[in-house]
Amino acid sequence: MWLFLAFVGIPLIEIALFIQVGGAIGLWPTLGVVIITAMLGTFLVRNQGALALGNLQRSFSELDDPTEPLAHGAMILVAGALLLTPGFFTDAVGFSLLMPPVRVAVFNYIRKRIHVQSFSMGATHTDTRRYAQDETVIDGEFVEVDPSKRPTHQPSGWTKH
Repeated sequence: MWLFLAFVGIPLIEIALFIQVGGAIGLWPTLGVVIITAMLGTFLVRNQGALALGNLQRSFSELDDPTEPLAHGAMILVAGALLLTPGFFTDAVGFSLLMPPVRVAVFNYIRKRIHVQSFSMGATHTDTRRYAQDETVIDGEFVEVDPSKRPTHQPSGWTKH
């Protein structure tokens, strides 16, 4: 239901704002503002996205929890989509998502409503823990070779036989 309201409500808000702003400043200035906000938004999204990617790489290299940098990156991506969508309401929401304090507030709001049951980085060693007490168990891999199989083709000549 919320998605339906968003798909109907947001275009209605945008149309109303276009009519109001266009009536106040005219058609060409309104279109100019829309184009300038798209270009400015693209520039800001590129810069903020590079910073978010750097924070994500830092969290991976320091083995920190990457959820916050990932959430910031996702919000910057949403901000970019909103800024490229023509309209004043979507531009306002997009520009607000580019502000780090707003992203932190949104992240904290979402964090309070999501419960993470477990988090791990790197390989898990559940199989080796089972045999930690028994020193007679050797972990390994094997491939069964059937010696009766013969090749069905002639050697290529690239190797000696």
